[in-house]
Amino acid sequence: MKPPTPKPIRQVVTVFLEHQGKILLVRRSQRVGSYQGRWSGISGYLEDPTPLAQALREIQEETGLKGEDITLLKSGPPLSVDDPDSPVLWEVHPFLFQVEHPEAIRLDWENTELCWVTPTALSDYPTVPALAEALAQVYPP
Repeated sequence: MKPPTPKPIRQVVTVFLEHQGKILLVRRSQRVGSYQGRWSGISGYLEDPTPLAQALREIQEETGLKGEDITLLKSGPPLSVDDPDSPVLWEVHPFLFQVEHPEAIRLDWENTELCWVTPTALSDYPTVPALAEALAQVYPP
């Protein structure tokens, strides 16, 4: 019997935006490639040269916030997420940024709604796999 073929690895960034002790969650639209309708942080495939550069790009694309609107609080070690329902193994690079003016956030097509939650309330939401574990890598800062 042939051993199972290992899953390909897909590297992604997941960004948690923090404001006054609450974390931004966004609901993924039906137009994204995976986990439609689930709550997540700001996220995207790693395409830029570094995870930090990709995180900054995703923040701007998905929220409209620019570098001067956010402050990096912490970056965490990559987290491997093996979702049995996914054909890939996710390698998640987590980041935590502080936002001073959350009212400036403007969602793009990738997400349909947003909410601010305490970190302990994360379990009340149907999230992408291992979101709480990714948050634990960077929060508290």
